[in-house]
Amino acid sequence: MRPSHDESALTPFRIAIPEETLSDLRFRLQAPRYPHPLPGDDWSTGVPLSYLRALVEEWRQFDWRSFEARLNRLPHFTTPIDGQIIHFIHARSPVPGSVPLLLIHGWPSSFLEFVDLIGPLTDPEAYGGTAADAFDVVIPSLPGFTFSTPLYSTDWTISRIAATWLTLMDRLGYERFAVQGGDLGAAIAPQIGRLAPDRVIGVHVNGALGNVARDMDEKAFAALSPLEQDRMRRIGEFLNSGLGYVALQSARPGLIGVMAADSPVAQLAWIIDTLRSWTYPPEALPEQVLGWDFVLGTASLYWLTGCAGSAAYVGYAHQGAPEETSRNSGVPTGAIQFAHDIGIRRFAEESNTIVHWRDVPDRGGHFAALEEPELFLNDIREFFRSLRAVAAG
Repeated sequence: MRPSHDESALTPFRIAIPEETLSDLRFRLQAPRYPHPLPGDDWSTGVPLSYLRALVEEWRQFDWRSFEARLNRLPHFTTPIDGQIIHFIHARSPVPGSVPLLLIHGWPSSFLEFVDLIGPLTDPEAYGGTAADAFDVVIPSLPGFTFSTPLYSTDWTISRIAATWLTLMDRLGYERFAVQGGDLGAAIAPQIGRLAPDRVIGVHVNGALGNVARDMDEKAFAALSPLEQDRMRRIGEFLNSGLGYVALQSARPGLIGVMAADSPVAQLAWIIDTLRSWTYPPEALPEQVLGWDFVLGTASLYWLTGCAGSAAYVGYAHQGAPEETSRNSGVPTGAIQFAHDIGIRRFAEESNTIVHWRDVPDRGGHFAALEEPELFLNDIREFFRSLRAVAAG
């Protein structure tokens, strides 16, 4: 049923998964039906069955209630925007005059990606920082992801999501604010700046900005730095062999939804394959890089909310027209590029006002807040220090 209550209400939210839902998950994890392993049973064809079996056992023993209780210590809310229930965390800083910071996740992720940074961002002095770097933190769940479900309408383009987050910041009383995003969030964050350049003091992203996939002749390629050439090479490899999941989620998100809604193991394998591909170093297992809480917490959140299909639908089926997302807003923009990332500054500058750029070629991957939290946090602080006066003005 569509939301029908006050269209401007901000309602406190508490995670409370029904016990029968948890019992059903445990039942399904007790005796999954596995296929015969493919020759070699390695990562070249998907998640190795030997590893997947061990992962399923870890998930079966995962203490959701304890995890749920920890999440419920955070200030969760929901609000209806444009006919869609939106879940978000709103953590205010104890420091007066803190800058509001909107953090935007991507796929296959959720608000969970940022929860360990809430303390250092809102109360930096308690974590060895300075009060001048404090933020009020807002972490929304993308439409169709986890508790921002079910999805009620079509056309969730980058621009529509950006407009939705502007409405959310309106309701929270934030006229001027900062934005940070990675993955899908790295596309939405600059778009918020395009829609409201007078409100966004700065945009910070981890990962690529704008279109980095392009044809280049030998002369143009030779003019790139060795780091840029490596990133272009990896872009080519991804276009040749890594687009399968994008094509499937874009064209048939409903199929993903059906398979993932009926089999937690299928959903787990689908997510784990991407987590392993996008983390660094590439030979490490996802839980070694991201931690068990994120790996099993993400699998649990996607399963318990039944969001695999709608997350695929929003994440890849409706990116929007390129002309909507290519205009330079003039908003100061900063980026950090870790070892797995493929952002190239000269290309990003075509549609963004880049005032800060940091390359970290030997560390970190796609999930920067979890893989390199200290570097990531310090880069956010450094970028926004010179822009804080704008927020106060």
